[in-house]
Amino acid sequence: MNNEILHTPDGVRDIYGEELKFRRGVENKILKAMENSGYEEIMTPSFEYFDVFSRDIGTMPSREFYKMVDRNGDTLVFRPDFTPSVARCAARYFLNNKDTELPLRFYYCGNTFNTTRPLMGKPSEVTQTGVELIGAGDAASDAEIVSLLVRCLMDAGLEKFTVSLGNASYFKGLCNEAGLSEEDELSLRDLISGRNWFAAEDLLSDLKVPKVVQKQLLNVIDLSGNTEILGKASENAGNSFSAEAVNRLKETYELIDGDELRHFVSFDLGLLSRYNYYTGIIFRAYTYGVGDAIAMGGRYDRLLGKFGKDCPATGFAIVLDDVIAALRKR
Repeated sequence: MNNEILHTPDGVRDIYGEELKFRRGVENKILKAMENSGYEEIMTPSFEYFDVFSRDIGTMPSREFYKMVDRNGDTLVFRPDFTPSVARCAARYFLNNKDTELPLRFYYCGNTFNTTRPLMGKPSEVTQTGVELIGAGDAASDAEIVSLLVRCLMDAGLEKFTVSLGNASYFKGLCNEAGLSEEDELSLRDLISGRNWFAAEDLLSDLKVPKVVQKQLLNVIDLSGNTEILGKASENAGNSFSAEAVNRLKETYELIDGDELRHFVSFDLGLLSRYNYYTGIIFRAYTYGVGDAIAMGGRYDRLLGKFGKDCPATGFAIVLDDVIAALRKR
């Protein structure tokens, strides 16, 4: 027998025994927290049409997709991200029904696929669980989502972690003030996210951005910390769009359910997502022993419109594999 068929491809692995039992226990605790908060389970296909995750939707670059062609010649994509799938499903089955009562609250659990992860020393197939709150656009819904994320991580067994809040509109407002094109904004976003101050300064200088606006954009890199940083962010805003983004963060923080949960929350105005569909609050959760975010999420008020149904929405995804890794290291 060919030994190759006894091994898994790069980026995937078998899970069994005590590891699987421990994993299921953590997963069930998280899902129970979601269900107890009034969220209903939803399942979407493991693969969808390419356009569900295309650049126009605002997900990751298509070169990172696992793709295949069906017998009709259509290009299909193995799900790299749950949010567009849930948005498509909600637009078709729920928002088309005049009897549907908003907001909708969904939770999910399943695997996502990304071709670049093995190059980063990470698996190609990871399990995510998360929630989507569709049909509510106020700060209270943002606070509900952040509060639920904190509860889920606590119920999973994590004791030391932080949820960093940012707002995509803050950076967007500054980019509009600078007159940046979409392509230049994306390039600057990568540099700001990587805290690459010198390269960001060079890019802004090459683009002839006014010095005042250059300084405001570069200051974003250092705007992280506790609630006091929001005052500095307001002073740095320089435009009403960015200033309103800071006010929304303040309002959301005040609405988070109690000091016990607010204890885990911090702020980072330099927090930017590779997903273009985020329009407001964005956040990531971090803990010891894991080099990347264990959870991420935010507001995506324009995504449902890509599927023909304009509707505000917000949500988060927890990377279950990373939560498990953190708990086992502890």
